[in-house]
Amino acid sequence: VRRTGEEWLVTLAQSEAYIPDVYEEVVGIVDITTLSSRQYCVVCDPVGPDGKPQLGQEKVIKGEKSFFLQPGESLKEGIQDIYILSEDEGLLLRALSKLEDSNEDGGELQRKPGDRWLIRGPLEYVPPAEVEVLERRRATPLGENEGIYVRDIKTGKVRAVIGHTYMLTEDEELWEKDLPPKVEALLSSGWDPVADRSGAPPRGGEGPPRDKTWVVSYRVPHNAAVQVYDYRERQARVVLGPELILLGPDEQFTVLSLSGGRPKTPHSRRSLCLLLGPDFCTDIVTIETADHARLQLQLAYNWHFEVPSPPDPPALSRLFSVPDFVGDACKALASRIRGAVASVSFDDFHKNSNRIICSAVFGFDAELQVRSCLRFPQNGLVVSSVDIQSVEPVDQRTRDALQRSVQLAIEITTNSQEAAARHEAERLEQEAQGRLERQKILDQAEAERARKELLELEALSAAVESAGAARAEAQSKAEAARIAGEAAVEQAKLKAEAAAIETESELARLGQAREQELRFARAQGEQEAARAQLLAEVEVQKFQRVTEAIGPETLRDIALAGPELQVKLLKGLGLQSALITDGSSPINLFSTAGGLLGILPRPPPGPHA
Repeated sequence: VRRTGEEWLVTLAQSEAYIPDVYEEVVGIVDITTLSSRQYCVVCDPVGPDGKPQLGQEKVIKGEKSFFLQPGESLKEGIQDIYILSEDEGLLLRALSKLEDSNEDGGELQRKPGDRWLIRGPLEYVPPAEVEVLERRRATPLGENEGIYVRDIKTGKVRAVIGHTYMLTEDEELWEKDLPPKVEALLSSGWDPVADRSGAPPRGGEGPPRDKTWVVSYRVPHNAAVQVYDYRERQARVVLGPELILLGPDEQFTVLSLSGGRPKTPHSRRSLCLLLGPDFCTDIVTIETADHARLQLQLAYNWHFEVPSPPDPPALSRLFSVPDFVGDACKALASRIRGAVASVSFDDFHKNSNRIICSAVFGFDAELQVRSCLRFPQNGLVVSSVDIQSVEPVDQRTRDALQRSVQLAIEITTNSQEAAARHEAERLEQEAQGRLERQKILDQAEAERARKELLELEALSAAVESAGAARAEAQSKAEAARIAGEAAVEQAKLKAEAAAIETESELARLGQAREQELRFARAQGEQEAARAQLLAEVEVQKFQRVTEAIGPETLRDIALAGPELQVKLLKGLGLQSALITDGSSPINLFSTAGGLLGILPRPPPGPHA
């Protein structure tokens, strides 16, 4: 009995063909769902034993299996492959309802709704309907200098795992470490402060974005220092290069913002490492002498940092006490130079510029001698020398007058040097002419001696050449004859070996062919014998089954049916005597009938005679 609106499924199990009634409507054709041994599916609202869908429930069906979806059923996410995990993979699972599970030791566990756990490979896993697969995890292989940030979702603690392959547990997740944009730009640019001294990191051609879950690493160049501050421990550490820094979860780099350009401009260059030197920096300083002559100096300072040996943490922290050591040092040196030049005249400064600037920069010791270097005690910076690269007047009139005086001095010096050079050239020319004549005479004598030796060597070489040609020809003919004989012998050996190999291979081939023919004939005879035996057995079984099916009574009745019929027929004829014989012993019935019945006249032939 079907109710109005009820749907049902007709398969081959009910009927091979189906014709819908007038009160039925074909909703659709349902294709069979086939699962392989490596597939499974989740059926939503499965049909229960009473034939009605169980709304809100789910059922997991594993392969190998073929089935039809009943009316009201549907597949959740279609046909899915089972999870095949290798030994470095795992599945993060969460219980949707209360269920019983087994641990790795085979014990029983009670899972509550919301519980999370991790299963590890190698295994094949099909999640039940009560379990949700949150994530498929893979172990992260880490080198000796590689690591990842891991956060415990229960306690919130973040730690760094470095140097070994690690897979997250069910209570852990990867944590992304955020860095300031300036630090990100410096790390992604791959800029080497030692090789590139242009002043600023390159803006184009930056590398791929950094994976924030991996431990931040930075290679400290040789003869450089980097400061790292730990905000949880509230202390800083200074790392001297060459060294590899791996940042902890709560550590950050100290970014240096240095001055650059000429003249120096603050905050024009940023860097993570502090170069310890020796190095140099250039600056342009405008000074004014006592007679109000304004000059522009281009100076170069050689500097380096004093690093204690062995390194002392407080002394190393002093290196980063001045954020912009370049700008502060250049400002302090420019102030000293301006103060010293302001008390001298232009002529005095022009004649003794190096002494004035060096004394202003380095100062004097107790013996009134210029010091060899200048130390800044705040950060241990040492300025070892000052180089005056150029001195140019700022005022145009001063520049013109200085240029004229310099040109006049250059012209006088040039004329004197030209006269001295001309006199020296004439003297050298006379000496060279005499040496040339003497050398010509020596060369002619040497040429005659060399020509004599050449003629002697030519005669000797002709004799040697003729003798060598004859000897070489004889040796070549002998060697050719020997090689031809050896080649003929070797060829004969090879031909004999080839004939033997061909004969042996032909014999082996014929033997294998005969053996295969015998084997084939034997196998064919065995198959024919087996076939005849099987046919005989089939005939015997057929006869036995037919005999058993008919029964002995039926066989007896069949055997007696013919004679009994003949007896009844003879009785029906009313014969008083009869003679029964078979076809193998014929009897002359014409004479017998005449004797028994008497001679009767032959009737005339009728139409049916």
